[in-house]
Amino acid sequence: MYASLKRWPAALVLAFGLTVGAGGAQAVAVPGSGASCVGDAKPGHPRSLPEAEIFATDNTAVITDPGDPRLNTRLNRFACDVRATIRAQGADPEASTLLDGVFWSSDLQAATYERSREFDVDGVTSAQLRDIAETVRKQYRQESVLTFEYLAADAPGADALIAEVPGFGVRRLHDGLLADPEARDTLYGGSVTVRGGKLVLVASRADEGAVRGFVGRLGGDWSQAEVHYGAREFVG
Repeated sequence: MYASLKRWPAALVLAFGLTVGAGGAQAVAVPGSGASCVGDAKPGHPRSLPEAEIFATDNTAVITDPGDPRLNTRLNRFACDVRATIRAQGADPEASTLLDGVFWSSDLQAATYERSREFDVDGVTSAQLRDIAETVRKQYRQESVLTFEYLAADAPGADALIAEVPGFGVRRLHDGLLADPEARDTLYGGSVTVRGGKLVLVASRADEGAVRGFVGRLGGDWSQAEVHYGAREFVG
């Protein structure tokens, strides 16, 4: 997500995350940080959409082993640092959601894994959002960072979507991706929230049919999906 998206060029994440507003944030103390600053989203809290989201990671390795201990990180220090960056740019950091991502590498012909975080952001302009993502990208040596700005479905520039579907685990996503050449070639991957088990997909609006088809082939219930529209950007 969500990720750096450094190994796949298109539009399905992980990325992507359970989105709740400031009232859904639950601060988590980071040892040695001197503050409670992680802002983990609280599962089950009534959902309030932020103005925008950022999907990012501090990982620069290619991980193909689902048992790799690097996938157990909670990215707490990373969360605190990114939230501080958001605040320093004049925006409001809200809840953050921990994600397990699975992405298809055409070079390796294998599925790769990544632990990442989604960050809710309010009080932000499009230019500020881009600047925040660029700062995070440079600081953590990522090829790109994904942003999503929520817009009305009929707004100019609303050419992307974010879909959240309940009832998933990362293994189900992994196995489904391996078995689905269409999803690999069109969507490249996705993410699942570590808490709550929501599949999160960010895609071009033109690929909405592919997203819906992939969810169906995974055995998901599209009628339970939350789908919102907006503008996405791979900042890099």
